[in-house]
Amino acid sequence: MGKLLQRLQDPKRSGVYRTARVDEIVDALTGSELALSRIAVGRKPQLLKSIAKALDFPDWFGQNWDALEDCLTDLSWRKAGGHVLVFEGIGTLPADERGTLIDVLASATAFWAQQGKPFFAVFIDPGHELSLPDLFRPA
Repeated sequence: MGKLLQRLQDPKRSGVYRTARVDEIVDALTGSELALSRIAVGRKPQLLKSIAKALDFPDWFGQNWDALEDCLTDLSWRKAGGHVLVFEGIGTLPADERGTLIDVLASATAFWAQQGKPFFAVFIDPGHELSLPDLFRPA
């Protein structure tokens, strides 16, 4: 088992991170019990729809930040050993909405860490524009 997979399976390390490339994450998760959800970021309405589709949110999802947090801290309809959400194209989201999204994701990752279940939100950020910790340092 690689170091990246070990990290992603550790609930205590759950959080919001950035990385330059998605392929290492995809490779690490292949064959694992962790569910990978790739999410294309657009403006808020499109983003919320993309997240809802990627995570199979129930019909009652309210298409707002509070409803997003509610669904992210439930996920009872998804049977997985943990979740890794990969966000691609974050530059299309205005800074204030980006901050709100990161806050919602941080709250969800903290919730799942307390439950002992891995939950990671990872932004593909090759230019290191986001003020987030790196998921890992490539060898």
